[in-house]
Amino acid sequence: MEVLIRINNQTAGRDKLARLLQYMSRALWAILEGRPRVVHKLQGLEYALSTFRKLLRWGRCIEALHSALQAFSHPDVVQRTLLAIGRISNACFMFADHLLWLGRAGLAKVDAKKWTSISNRYWLYSLTVNLVRDFIALKEAKERKGSIVSEGAWIVDTVKNSCDLLIPLTAMNHLKLGPASIGLLGVASSIAGLLPMVHTPFKI
Repeated sequence: MEVLIRINNQTAGRDKLARLLQYMSRALWAILEGRPRVVHKLQGLEYALSTFRKLLRWGRCIEALHSALQAFSHPDVVQRTLLAIGRISNACFMFADHLLWLGRAGLAKVDAKKWTSISNRYWLYSLTVNLVRDFIALKEAKERKGSIVSEGAWIVDTVKNSCDLLIPLTAMNHLKLGPASIGLLGVASSIAGLLPMVHTPFKI
């Protein structure tokens, strides 16, 4: 219970908990498709949680852009490039996400299909770069003796990003995974995202 309270006391923690419930809802309604009333309620819950998460992330595109500028000071040219590209992509993803929330809230007329596509594209770019960083870090961790904890943290991050990568790929029709599979992938990546908040050695 203390762990749950600690996670819920943080905005990022509430986002991750809501994300876990969102993807659990998707997996459940896909599995229970023969029960339309239950499916309708679970789809409504998934949509509400998705909208709630967009509100929680409001303004984060500025933070992401600022962190991208800070990445240019990294001493290693490869890491500097990957960090900058990843964070700029994340800032673009967040900006599209903000517009989608404005549309859902009825505060602006937004082409949801267009901006969802843009959001997925930049999320895919960000995840791809993060995975490249994960693989580089894992290689370096294996080469260093006595770095088990560090390696474990990068493994968790690799699992998270690998599961997430399949979600925008499916949304952009590059893969054909069903709602149940997407839901389970989202659950797995959400748990991997929560682990560093529960167990500090998994934090990068």
